[in-house]
Amino acid sequence: MIYTENEILQYIDENDVKFVKLTFCDINGNLKNISVLSSELATVFEHGLKINSSKIEGFAAKEGKALYLFPDASTMTMLPWRPQQGRVIRLFCYIFYADGSRYEGDGRYFLKKAVKAALDKGFCFRFGTSCEFMLFCTDDNGLPTTVRHDMAGYCDSAPYDKGENIRRDICLTLEQMNIHPLSSYHEDGCGQHEIDFNASSALRAADTFMSFKSAVKSVSQRNNVYASFMPKPDKNDCSNGMKIAMNIIKDDDFFDVSSNKSEIQMQNAIAGIIKRLKEISLFTNPLINSYSRLAENGLPRKIAWSDSENTLAAVFSDEDSPVILRTPDCAGNPYYIFGLLIYAALEGLENKYELPEKLNTDSQTEEMPGNLEEAIEAARQSEFLARYIHSGILDEYVKIKKSVWDEYSDSADKEAFEFRKYFYSV
Repeated sequence: MIYTENEILQYIDENDVKFVKLTFCDINGNLKNISVLSSELATVFEHGLKINSSKIEGFAAKEGKALYLFPDASTMTMLPWRPQQGRVIRLFCYIFYADGSRYEGDGRYFLKKAVKAALDKGFCFRFGTSCEFMLFCTDDNGLPTTVRHDMAGYCDSAPYDKGENIRRDICLTLEQMNIHPLSSYHEDGCGQHEIDFNASSALRAADTFMSFKSAVKSVSQRNNVYASFMPKPDKNDCSNGMKIAMNIIKDDDFFDVSSNKSEIQMQNAIAGIIKRLKEISLFTNPLINSYSRLAENGLPRKIAWSDSENTLAAVFSDEDSPVILRTPDCAGNPYYIFGLLIYAALEGLENKYELPEKLNTDSQTEEMPGNLEEAIEAARQSEFLARYIHSGILDEYVKIKKSVWDEYSDSADKEAFEFRKYFYSV
């Protein structure tokens, strides 16, 4: 259900809501929030809530201007894992300057602009995600250990799959938030799980992804286990990825079965994504550890497409699945990822890019960056990224990633650095 501001204020009065979480996402994809008493929400709707941008990595506003959170009333949801007396609701926010102008680093607004650009050209993009994570045991103090929650494998069931009830709790929690998972199951790795979501509008899909990660972390903690989305937590076991399914809808003859225009346009869109995939890898695969995952045998690192999922191709496409991007992981900012994929697909459509031959054993094709440094360099040289992302925001993002790479390069034990940097925070 989508609420208006007045309906939310009425809901608060009728449902014993005491706190409101005003939520936003930093450029790295980390969920941030400020809580206010529900009695203050009417004022926040009207005037916004000031935040100290200097304390948020990548969020320094130009010329030291203050930033304000303005809640998006359509995103209101109850947080089921919080107390039922004195309830808590959550609202995603847009970010503005004091003069009412948009903050250039607001990922939700970046995606909203991409959606509008597509709609102006007659296209509607829908996204679905398939997200992997791992569960680890905790010690007597509730702190994470490196011991896997179970030793089960793909699609195993209880008692081998010890996470069955946790996945159930996650899915039921999401349903209470008006988010409806498609399926959930145990994946290949020990303690590894996957939850899939049907396609929805781009902005809702990105919000759903952020809500999903929050729910997984919270429900897992409640069950005395630790959930990690780290792409490659163990060099000797499976990795965690995120497949992104994308569909494109057009009002006119995009699906006219009497012609092949629909098929050709989809090919143009895929070609656009393939052309820009290396340049946007700093967003789809933003960690040093992301490239440890892509180096794993059998992982998709070829910048190409295939109609078989059992290949190294980054993009999978067949009649049932128009576009599935297989390279990303769950560590990125979904608002930027989805927005950049829309712009890349639109570029392919507008310029009628031809889709190269599908990947085969004899194909000589470019690969994804081999490490974060290569991804940084690809982003630095990208006129595509410079065209769509504000220069100050892009420069700051690259600077953040370069700082991490320099720190990693100077470390004596690189594997230990990688684990310590990401296991407890991703």
